[in-house]
Amino acid sequence: MSTDIKLVLLDIEGTTTSISFVAEELFPYIRQHLRFYLESTWSTSQTQEDLAHLSGLSIEDDAKGDKGFPLFNFNKGDGLTQERLDDAVKNVLSQMDVDRKSTALKALQGHMWKDGYASGQIKAHIYEDVLPSFERWKSKAVPIYIYSSGSIGAQKLLFAHTLYGDLSPYLVGHYDTTSGLKTESQSYENILKDINEKGREIRAEEVLFVTDNILEAEAATKVGMRCVLSVRPGTKELPASHPFLAVSTFQSLPI
Repeated sequence: MSTDIKLVLLDIEGTTTSISFVAEELFPYIRQHLRFYLESTWSTSQTQEDLAHLSGLSIEDDAKGDKGFPLFNFNKGDGLTQERLDDAVKNVLSQMDVDRKSTALKALQGHMWKDGYASGQIKAHIYEDVLPSFERWKSKAVPIYIYSSGSIGAQKLLFAHTLYGDLSPYLVGHYDTTSGLKTESQSYENILKDINEKGREIRAEEVLFVTDNILEAEAATKVGMRCVLSVRPGTKELPASHPFLAVSTFQSLPI
């Protein structure tokens, strides 16, 4: 199997990085700093863009009758008021409360984490078996890509600020929910198409996708990718019977 694999595609949470890091460090950082961040950056073009995307999603939710997320109505150029700030905070926190994977939310979180990494308040956890595997794959000229529900910007920040230093030189490319939901087969078709359009000649069966989510593995398998399930502390318990190889360390991967 290993000789047939020409590309590795990796999930992050529960695969390269502990679930507890995301749940106990990254998300609490957002909750703790959200109001101050929005208040202090409200007029910047980046935050105005983030707010506009959040508002667009909120208006779509409202039109569909989804009352689970407080309405946030904003247009670029709207100044900071206490009411707008409160509405933005409530909307963001309500999405986080249900672990919503919206692109608008992930973009804002990514920009906030950038500040946290830059200030040294955040250092990303990486499992100790990941870097040796990165080095092994690089020595074999096997490119490594990331596919995570976190924004591409957030992914790059995480790998650039790990406990083992900057691992970004090992990574060739990144994909997030702009390529589609991770539980939908079309997303993996989209990723493979993009990789090949950028100059590589890779068939689906030559891709090894590693994730802790069996639904994602099933979706990728439908397009022909080879999939391995990552079993790390805190990952969801797998069914008693399933067709995938399950590993607790990258050292057990078939490449």
